[in-house]
This record gives sequence, C-alpha cells and structure tokens, in this order.
Amino acid sequence: MTRRTSRPPSWLPVDPFIMSLVGTVALAALFPVSGSAAHVASGASNGAVALLFFLYGARLSTREALDGLRHWRLHTTVLTCTFVLFPVLGLAARVLVPVVLTPDLFRGLLFLCLVPSTIQSSIAFTSIARGNVPAAICAGSFSSLAGIVVTPLLAALLLGGGAGGVSADSVLKIALQLLVPFACGQLLRGPLAGFLARYRRVLGLVDRGSILLVVYTAFSEGMVRGIWHQVSPARLGALLAVEAVFLAVMLTLSWYGARWLGFGRADRIAIQFAGSKKSLAAGLPMAGVLFGGQAALAALPLMLFHQTQLIVCAVIARRRARDPLEEGEPDAPGAAPATALTRRR
Repeated sequence: MTRRTSRPPSWLPVDPFIMSLVGTVALAALFPVSGSAAHVASGASNGAVALLFFLYGARLSTREALDGLRHWRLHTTVLTCTFVLFPVLGLAARVLVPVVLTPDLFRGLLFLCLVPSTIQSSIAFTSIARGNVPAAICAGSFSSLAGIVVTPLLAALLLGGGAGGVSADSVLKIALQLLVPFACGQLLRGPLAGFLARYRRVLGLVDRGSILLVVYTAFSEGMVRGIWHQVSPARLGALLAVEAVFLAVMLTLSWYGARWLGFGRADRIAIQFAGSKKSLAAGLPMAGVLFGGQAALAALPLMLFHQTQLIVCAVIARRRARDPLEEGEPDAPGAAPATALTRRR
C-alpha cells in the first residue's frame, strides 16, 4: 500500500531562497568568520554586491521602462506606497520603543519600510490574480531603480548618523558600490544582451549566491560582536506581529486607495501587489553597505517580512482569481488564463 506523502498546502508557499537564507544564518552562527578571514570575506562581499547591481543594470530594459512611463499614474501610486506610506508607518512604530521593540529592531523595521518593491513575486501574484502584468513589471522596475537613490537618502534622513545609524559616508559608499555598477550595467546592456540571455540560469545562481555571501558576512560579524544576545523570542514575536499589521495596512490602503483614485480592477491588482511588497534581493545588499556591523539586525525584519508577504499575497492572489471580471473588462494583458474555477465566484 502506497503511503501518501504529506505536503504543505498550496496556499502556503515556502520560498526555497528563504530556506537557503536560514541555512546561511545557521552556518554563520555555528562557524562565524573572524580575524583576517573576516577581512577577506568582507572584501568578497563588497565585490559580490557590486557585481549584483551591475547585473541588475544590465538586465533592466530601458525601452520597457520608457514604455511604462505612459502609465505614470499607476507607477506614481506604487512609488507613493513604497517610499511615502511605508516610511510613515515605520516612523509611527517609534512609539513601540523600548517596550515592544528594541532600538536596533526598530531601526531594522524602519529600514524595511525604505526598501524598494520586489519585481518577481509581484509579477507572479498579479498574473495569478488576472491583473495588469505589464504594469506590475514596469512598476517593480521603476521602484527598484528609484530605490538605488531614494533608499539610502531616506535612510540618511530618517535613521540619522548616530550609533547604528546611517552617515553621509555610508550614502557616498552606497552610491559608489551600487549606483556606479548599476549605471555601468545599463551602458553595457547592448553588448551583453546575448550573454545574459544565454546564461540566464547561471547568472540567477550568481545573484542568489552574492546575497547569501552578504548575509553570511553580516551575520558572522553579528555573532562575533555578540549582538544576538539582544534579541529574545518574545521580541521576535512582537516584531512579527508589528510586521503583520504593516502588511495588512498596506494591502488595504493600496487596494481601496487605488479604487478611490479611479483605477480599474486589473490595475488595482498590480498596485496592491507592487505597492505592499519589499525586495529582499535589493534590501539585503543595501543593509550590508549602510549598516556595517549592525547589518544583521537591520536585515532581520526584512527577512521575516519577505516570507510573510509571500504567504499572505499567495492567499489574496488566489481569492482575486475567483472574482468575476468587472462589466466590460477583458482579461488583463499577461494574466494567467482563467479556468472554470477562477471564473466561478
């Protein structure tokens, strides 16, 4: 008799990359790099971040971005959610210090609110929900591009230059380490287009490997400094609860705010998924550059939020897919094909 293998429910996505991150954190906890090896790891981490943003620049289609400008109201709405409403929520959480959140966890939470939106998962969930996929692609690309400049500037303004904060030197460093490689990638996009297409899967591994190296270096330094004694299970639970509230607020504001602004259903779906998300791929390297020895604590809220947003948005996307189309509305371009199930209320 064949035993049935238990599998997690389809509405509960466990990102394999998150599992890799958890394994990397565990590795750093058991075998932290220190001494002269730490300097080598730090240099390799800085080089990996520069390579990562060079590849980001080389992949971003300038024509696609320019075409997306025609839908400027949608992109402005997403940018407002990402770089205005989220930071306001983060600043409001200051009242939770020190009773609910430690100062370090609050800085990480506020940094989370300054990170640009994600691209891949926003596109995937928009497609599942039969939303405007091209708009989600452009909105995520614009957010990522803007975040290279806006995120460090907002971090310098809101986090300050105090202990564990962000200094003017950090902003200059991130400009040199992130913006310059990104610009070089854009300039060399034409000659590299064939290479990028041919080795797409390999370069995807390079992307993720670079981020894992950044995480390992940051968490190793955190272990050596002993900063993890500052985080108790109760504090982590409180952080998760606060992040759940943030996500619920942004999902609600982006959906009903877009309706109030007169957007159709397909556009509202793209706005909700792009406007409520935060990019792990962009945020982790930025945290490493901006926070140095405090990068581990600064990155922790983002790592937790990433998995939470995947679970919640997967449920919402499947529910949206079952909604009937508005009167006279065709299936949105790029959306996943509707089935009998998705057509049924």
